[in-house]
Amino acid sequence: MPKRNISAVLFAFLFAASHPAFAQAIHDRIANDIERTSSAIVKGHVHPLARPEYDQGKVGDLFTMERITMMLKPSDSQQVALDAFLRQQQDPSSQNYHRWLTPEEFADRFGLTVNDYSRTVAWLQNQGLTIDETARGRNWVTFTGSARQVETAFGVEIHEYAVNGTPHYATATEPSVPRALSDIVLGFRSLDNFRPKHRMVSKPKFTSSTTGNHFLTADDFATIYDLKRLYSNGIDGTGQTIAVMGQTDIQLADIETFRSLSGLPASNPTVILVPGSRDPGFVSSEIGEADLDIQWSGAVARGATIIYVNSNNGAFDSLQYAVGQILAPVISISYGDCEANWSSSEMAALAAITQQGNAEGITIAAAAGDGGPADCDSDFSGRLTARLGMFVDAPASLPYVTGVGGTTLSETGSAWSSADQTFGDFFRKKLPNVWAGANNSDNGSALSYIPETAWNDTLMDGVLASTGGGRSVLFPKPEWQQANGVPNDNARDVPDIAFAASADHDGYLSCSQGSCANGFRATDGSLLVVGGTSVGAPVFAGIVALMNQATSSRQGNVNPVLYALSIRASAAFHDVNQGGNAVPCSVGSPGCSGDGSMGFAAASGYDLTTGLGSLDISAFVTAWQSYRLTLPVLSPLSPATETQRLP
Repeated sequence: MPKRNISAVLFAFLFAASHPAFAQAIHDRIANDIERTSSAIVKGHVHPLARPEYDQGKVGDLFTMERITMMLKPSDSQQVALDAFLRQQQDPSSQNYHRWLTPEEFADRFGLTVNDYSRTVAWLQNQGLTIDETARGRNWVTFTGSARQVETAFGVEIHEYAVNGTPHYATATEPSVPRALSDIVLGFRSLDNFRPKHRMVSKPKFTSSTTGNHFLTADDFATIYDLKRLYSNGIDGTGQTIAVMGQTDIQLADIETFRSLSGLPASNPTVILVPGSRDPGFVSSEIGEADLDIQWSGAVARGATIIYVNSNNGAFDSLQYAVGQILAPVISISYGDCEANWSSSEMAALAAITQQGNAEGITIAAAAGDGGPADCDSDFSGRLTARLGMFVDAPASLPYVTGVGGTTLSETGSAWSSADQTFGDFFRKKLPNVWAGANNSDNGSALSYIPETAWNDTLMDGVLASTGGGRSVLFPKPEWQQANGVPNDNARDVPDIAFAASADHDGYLSCSQGSCANGFRATDGSLLVVGGTSVGAPVFAGIVALMNQATSSRQGNVNPVLYALSIRASAAFHDVNQGGNAVPCSVGSPGCSGDGSMGFAAASGYDLTTGLGSLDISAFVTAWQSYRLTLPVLSPLSPATETQRLP
């Protein structure tokens, strides 16, 4: 062989060994013809709520099932390589540090071969199914078909279910696939329409003279959590993009009004309907969540572009599309459900989607839930007493997602402008050009950081209303989850971080469905005040957008650095060590103590109510910028003891 060719071969080998997109060759795994004569069951698809007592019989043959996703799994060696690569992306000593993949690079390393993928898509088409979307990462394919086509192709029965008065459809049996596909099919998404629940608490309130409360505007949040130093240095999210996941249409006028009243620059979100999804229309129960997420992610990253991703198949269909297309380097999702309510197939699919997102440099922020340690009970409207045991919320519990919990502001001294709020309300209405009252021109009146306690309004509200927190029953503790106070429990602990969440004290102002007719007030004089951990997810997404701008880089999974900085730069964190998320429970039910309560107490360092606490955002971004290309030396840990756990 000529010397020149030897050099070329050597260069190609070295390039393949060092470049993440070529570090591992992938091979065809479909060895035989794809035939139904021999099939294999794919377990984990019967939804936990698709119970016989709710069964209403089979759906009609012509019933349309939209955007079902066949998730395609990596080989065992590919999964091992992906896990290692995700660690290396966050290891400053690795050559793969912050080396983000495109979907095509992800496909060439962790997806199916082009040949296997093409054969799989062709088989689905041969079953009469309509292909809605193929994945750039060659790790899933989405299709639509009638119930009869789906039942014939996958050997399932699709039934109707009535759960707590709400109609659903779901598979009553496990699906199967031709044995030739058994090595590549991870499972299916959307064989049912059990949709995730939003985590917003909404409370219309009247004037402060009636309630005595203060309410949070964008300016108040910027003061309390120290954003204004960043803004003064030009770090406001300009040039950055945040994707918000949704499942309803929105009214742009509400977004425009909120930004105008908040002193934010005009900027409408870009709305994307997931291809192949019907337009869900205006879903009144969901619009408030969508408005909150768009408004408050933009209230923090006021210069950022917001993309709202909408799907009739739910917010997690929106998430799948946003990751598959890398719509934005930051994703906010305020939807979820307790871990026990997820089928194992749906959870495996969600883990795969969020892993791909991290590999592409996407940071995903999710609400930790509003039912305290009893997340499964929070889905029952009006329930005050937990009965179903201790569970955390997913996707916040996934190791590839940052789970955001909630706090309550606990004023001491003069936290707000001293002008009397009651007279301010009166004179602003009568003499709007004369009286500035307690609020500044951006409707802000907070003066400084306000101490926080763990959010728990359960007894005040008469329903479960407390920051989600506890131990995952599905995921072991990630190696990065190390900090003072992290329990030695071999479980993924939730949440990671927290921000103000009480709608009672002090809730966030929002505009939805024309509620801001007279300033922030509706025509009846009320204010739309929102809370819950739903606020924390978009707020943290906004913070990550600021970090991306400050560092000129996307971050991927921020959790490893988040925990490292809690030790290296503790001054950037507000340690929340008062209160807890305990809720009443039915004595004798799982996890319930003899005194009828269960939950966790806030404590110094990490705890299972507010995680690492909240942030001094300017100090946090500065600490993030100074993070050097060496791994931090972790100080000796102080694991939490069971005395922190309330009985």
